[in-house]
Amino acid sequence: MKQLLKLKVNDEMHEVYIEPWKTLDEVLREELELTGTKNACSVGRCGSCTVLIDGKAVKSCIILALQAKGHEVTTIEGLGKDGLHPLQQAFIDHFAVQCGYCTPGMILAAKALLDENPDATYDEIRDSLTGNLCRCTGYVKIMDAIMAAREKMKSGERE
Repeated sequence: MKQLLKLKVNDEMHEVYIEPWKTLDEVLREELELTGTKNACSVGRCGSCTVLIDGKAVKSCIILALQAKGHEVTTIEGLGKDGLHPLQQAFIDHFAVQCGYCTPGMILAAKALLDENPDATYDEIRDSLTGNLCRCTGYVKIMDAIMAAREKMKSGERE
């Protein structure tokens, strides 16, 4: 039996009727058509489905959509709503995107960390990304992009 879910995503309220077993990533992609959130593993290991719930990075493939009720969900689409976020621009500038499948999750995981710790060190950033897998790169360009974005975010720049 479907249940009504009122969900705030990217500063907009949505009302959808869903089966109670639907995961957050399924609702985001299938019901709200926010396809920036990817699902590669369905078991919370790869991080491609990472979104922010109340500013914290979570893997949306292992969270029931109903658990997000009453919370603020941010997807990659919401991050770049008013122009590219410094993390998004840095990934472009530093060629940190190859196939792009992991990119939204990487960016949102990095944003959660940098919002909590704007002075995060290289090692802290690297450690915070251990739950996000990239099968295309050696992570060097991803780390370069996040380090560059960290500086812009600290100075308040937005390109």
